[in-house]
Amino acid sequence: MAKKRDRRVASGANRPKDRVEPLTQPDRHGGSASSDRRLIIIIFVFFIVSPAISIFVYRIKYASGTNRTGSSVYQRGLVKPDVNYQEILDENTKVSENTSGRHHTFPVLAYITPWNSRGYESAKRFNSKFTHLSPVWYDLKSDLILEGRHNADIGWISELRMAGDAMVLPRVVLEAFPSDLLRKKKQRSRAINLIVDECKEMGYDGIVLESWSRWAAYGILNDPSMRNSALKFIKQLGDAMHAVNSEQTNKRSLQLIYVIGPPRSETLQEYDFGPRDLKNLDDAVDGFSLMTYDFSGPQNPGPNAPLKWISATMELLLGSTSNGVRHLSHKIFLGINFYGNDFIVSRGEGGDGGGGAITGSDYLSLLKKHRPVLQWEERSEEHLFFYPDDNHINHAVFYPSLLSISVRLEEARKWGCGISIWEIGQGLDYFFDLL
Repeated sequence: MAKKRDRRVASGANRPKDRVEPLTQPDRHGGSASSDRRLIIIIFVFFIVSPAISIFVYRIKYASGTNRTGSSVYQRGLVKPDVNYQEILDENTKVSENTSGRHHTFPVLAYITPWNSRGYESAKRFNSKFTHLSPVWYDLKSDLILEGRHNADIGWISELRMAGDAMVLPRVVLEAFPSDLLRKKKQRSRAINLIVDECKEMGYDGIVLESWSRWAAYGILNDPSMRNSALKFIKQLGDAMHAVNSEQTNKRSLQLIYVIGPPRSETLQEYDFGPRDLKNLDDAVDGFSLMTYDFSGPQNPGPNAPLKWISATMELLLGSTSNGVRHLSHKIFLGINFYGNDFIVSRGEGGDGGGGAITGSDYLSLLKKHRPVLQWEERSEEHLFFYPDDNHINHAVFYPSLLSISVRLEEARKWGCGISIWEIGQGLDYFFDLL
């Protein structure tokens, strides 16, 4: 929480007044009258003018401090549990004039989706807040065709380069059948060459690779042999990328960020990504984007990412202090959602749940229409509210708040790790003041 400003101002009324002695020896040349005039001037300046100036300066500096558009959310006292809908509607578009200052000193990876133009604009506007920008552009298909160049916006990348130093690493999803890709050496080599060549031709700084969740869905990670082949493929890709320097700087090789999901139980399962995998890929991978969100769903409505669950996920991933890989925590990008969920919590007798994800604009529309009372849920450390829709069906809305994001940034700082945001176009403008 931000510290409250000290709004106290010393005034003449609170200071001890100097005693003025009468002049007992008048000056023969009219000195008494002259001294009296000087005394009156001193009193006027000391007791009237000086406090007036102090009050004037105070008003300029502080009087509008809680409402100034150019102030940060901390200065405006907005990072707090007791928020109301009108405050969010009034304040969400106001951001600090200093859009380049960073509060989270660890790496910040931001995802941008091609179907949300706000993400593209936010990436340019708040460029200095990010170290890595990942537009969701590419898929590697089963016929080993890398699709997605039509999504690439070269003009936008050029604007990013002029605005700041954030690296551009498009996301690549491996949709190729893993049984073919991982078993056949030629297939692996071709896939790797396609990715590296695309980075060189388009001037990217690397890629963010997503494959683990798909491999888990195919069931191959339960097979020790196939799991080793999967890890081997990631290593080979990382080595190939590290052998090529970025077009933007000859001093830095192409980067590989790998997407990993959180365990869905209190203990690691065979298909989960764990400490041994983290250690195995340490040299080949530059960072791991951990998806610590989507804890709840329509069939089990609840918070997006309870803080205790996030902490437990990090414990499982990094292992124990004695035999784990906690020294690799700096390579983790802890996932933070900038989207929310609007869940149906009562549909009538025998009804199932429902609902789904909402963006910032959806959230603001709900606030305007329903004028809800927001609650701070201490167990998950998230804000939520309830409302009945036009058909009298009850909903529960979980959407990020300044405080919920702030405590997750503090959790990341505690672990000494970066953050990854899905995705910046779905958030509210004043969220970026926290980064």
